[in-house]
Amino acid sequence: MQTLIKNIKELVGVETTPRLRKQGKEMAQMETIKDAYLVVEDGKFKSFGLMKDLKEENADLVVDATGKMVCPSFCDSHTHLVYANSREKEFVDKIRGLSYEEIAKRGGGILNSAKATAAASEEELYDMAQQRIEEAVRLGTGAMEIKSGYGLTTESELKLLRVIRRLRENTPVTIKSNFLGAHGIPMEYRGHQEDYVDLVINEMMPKVAAEGLADFVDVFCDQGFFTVKDTERILEAGIKYGMRPKIHANEMAVSGGVQVGVKYGAISVDHLEQMGDAEIESLKGSETMPTILPGCAFFLNLPLSPARKMVDSGLSVAMASDYNPGTAPSFNMQLILSMACIRYRLTPEEAFNATTINTAYAMGVSDKLGSIAVGKVANFYITKPIASYEYMPYAYGENKVEQTFLNGKRI
Repeated sequence: MQTLIKNIKELVGVETTPRLRKQGKEMAQMETIKDAYLVVEDGKFKSFGLMKDLKEENADLVVDATGKMVCPSFCDSHTHLVYANSREKEFVDKIRGLSYEEIAKRGGGILNSAKATAAASEEELYDMAQQRIEEAVRLGTGAMEIKSGYGLTTESELKLLRVIRRLRENTPVTIKSNFLGAHGIPMEYRGHQEDYVDLVINEMMPKVAAEGLADFVDVFCDQGFFTVKDTERILEAGIKYGMRPKIHANEMAVSGGVQVGVKYGAISVDHLEQMGDAEIESLKGSETMPTILPGCAFFLNLPLSPARKMVDSGLSVAMASDYNPGTAPSFNMQLILSMACIRYRLTPEEAFNATTINTAYAMGVSDKLGSIAVGKVANFYITKPIASYEYMPYAYGENKVEQTFLNGKRI
């Protein structure tokens, strides 16, 4: 099957020499081709270039993109997509002045979602998650990392991870699975959370590994949640089972989560609302991708991660949605692209790289996704007629995507 997209106003995110991530000044570099064509064959990018150089092609499908942009699909490297209930009542509690930590202490937050998840069937969770994925695809997302973490019991965590596996098998989206048993501390383990860490390591993890349910292991290493010592124990166990570490770090406080992530070779450390010079220095020269979650900071009125300072210091930066029912109820990566520019002062080029190639790296798939390069998987979208690619972050309140292609097929 061959598809030709012709008369493209501008082809965005092209790479003639593919790279796995962009760092520092590289983040401001984004190659584009005006008045372009793109050829896709058997689910991969075959060729691209100027329209004047297009030779006769016998394509099965020809799409005229006059006046429109073509961009690589967003990669959303941090989501909690599988859950049972929304939490708008806690949203009202926040408006009335309660903090996230206060809501969590009284059994809200993650524990609220865990209770609802335990009561839901696997089929119900799957159906709800599939609808969310379909909407995310319409907004331009082509890859997602999905975490467990709303189980907090062995049975429920396995249920969540099995749903994620079904989504990976039955949707066109590229999905990576993350075991986040250490997402919150159940009420019955308050005051002796080391026993819950034992449960995660000795009971949950062997069963997760036996079924091959997780690519990554994750820990909420932060004030009021899991300590650095807890985190080290969980990561060491996960590595033995072949799961690469990821970390929720420094959302509430400077927790040591960034440093422990780097120490154990985490593919990413995520949140980073609380970042000092020591955290930035620890990331330099590492293989760990610092990942900012603008939707969470916006929803909770948290301090902004110093993205500009991080890029200027030579670091890579990725930006993902953190889609979840309690602190970031939006999977709209177009909105994240806009926030990257409006709130974090990244240029449009830096913002595009932060939500495509660098988030692909944070999922371990940047060799296949995140840019338009010959041989990569053909995940891309065609915009509505727009003036320039800068319009994408500028017009934050509308869906600019007209058509989505995943694995070379129009969705």
